[in-house]
Amino acid sequence: MPRPTDRDRQSDRSEQHVSSSALQRGSRLLSLPFGAAGRATRGLGRRIAGGSAETINAQFRAETAEQLFRVLGELKGGAMKFGQVLSMFEVMLPDDIAGPYAVQLRKLQDSAPPMPTSRVHAVLAREFGSDWRELFDDFSARPAAAASIGQVHRAVWRATGEPVAVKVQYPGADRALESDLKQLGRLTSLVSPLAGGMEVKPIVAEIAERIMEETDYQLEAANQQQAAEGFDGHPEFFVPRVLAHTSHAMVSQWVEGTSLARVADDPPERRNELGLRYARFLFAGPSEVGLLHGDPHPGNFLVMPDGRLGVIDFGLVSKLPDGLPPAMGRLMRIATERDAERVTAGLKAEGFIARSARNVDAQELLDYLSPFLEPAASEEFHFTRSWMQAEFKRVGETKAHGSVVQQLNLPPSYALIHRVWLGGIAVLSQLDVRARFADILDEYLPEWKTPSDD
Repeated sequence: MPRPTDRDRQSDRSEQHVSSSALQRGSRLLSLPFGAAGRATRGLGRRIAGGSAETINAQFRAETAEQLFRVLGELKGGAMKFGQVLSMFEVMLPDDIAGPYAVQLRKLQDSAPPMPTSRVHAVLAREFGSDWRELFDDFSARPAAAASIGQVHRAVWRATGEPVAVKVQYPGADRALESDLKQLGRLTSLVSPLAGGMEVKPIVAEIAERIMEETDYQLEAANQQQAAEGFDGHPEFFVPRVLAHTSHAMVSQWVEGTSLARVADDPPERRNELGLRYARFLFAGPSEVGLLHGDPHPGNFLVMPDGRLGVIDFGLVSKLPDGLPPAMGRLMRIATERDAERVTAGLKAEGFIARSARNVDAQELLDYLSPFLEPAASEEFHFTRSWMQAEFKRVGETKAHGSVVQQLNLPPSYALIHRVWLGGIAVLSQLDVRARFADILDEYLPEWKTPSDD
């Protein structure tokens, strides 16, 4: 095998768009707290000089949010994915604090600083061959969207003449993501004491394994095609078919639509209808096609001109060929029936109570869990920012008092389900949706309904 030349090495470096060096990535992340400290010092100087505290604090938050978007967007990989998760959960924070962060973080749901056109062409040549242009009648050099590990270009597929989305992975994104997840894994020993009895390490390992699968577009293509075939002809959902793929590039049907996040200012009737459709898809995936879409942020859900919900990005999924776990619906039903002892016994059997827990107060546990079940127990529920903020505050106060919450655990098999459940509820709260949420559970959640309900 010939040895690489200096020209080869230089080419490899030029294509390394996403740094995979833990030291380099760590130093960029450290710029966030250091930047915040510098702004705080400047703010103190302005207050001493007589500046308005309210104005200075608002400017501080705006500048910090802008830096957060820029750094996470440039790093991409796990850092940017962390930012995308944050963008869903800003709904939990008080409005005066969340405001500037919401504006900047929502950009991460749809876009990020793109990579140069020359690198895009280099990736496509490496994946599809030097004659890759022959696959398309037209190819837009400007990306239509950019995300954590890749960006999307609009093109026209020569074989059929239809518009397509060409997803191109950033060179080095797989190594960068692996580096970020390793750093996260090293932090589990520090986080564990703060998590009560929860076993953090296996949860992090499970999520990291699922996230790393996102870097293999072969797997994503198989997941997406499975969903496309399963939802083919569905009146509410559309998943684009995959036309070609390699490990680092993928071509699929183009989905024309508007991001679900954009309906936040629409009339209540439209928000309610689309919010309910969004929630229905999250539950319908496991039930109808055996897949749980694991990335529920609104940028992956497009409202199409005909009203259907176009769903993209199947890199992060949980394979559930038998649907959602029956124990999930059964325990939720028992909790709504206020049977504290049966709920506690069931949670312990499923691993939701830490092995180290002793003398769990069943009624205290039920009282803690009950507010989370409000959407399921109500005939119609209104998801609002104020409700989400109140729940976030309640959980924080409960943890501070060291009560039953410290005895809870999250089994690894439920890690992605938990993320989707919380993420979905956060999005519904952002959209201010009022809907019959329990009807979705009646249709898709095994053992949620009692035998007399059928």
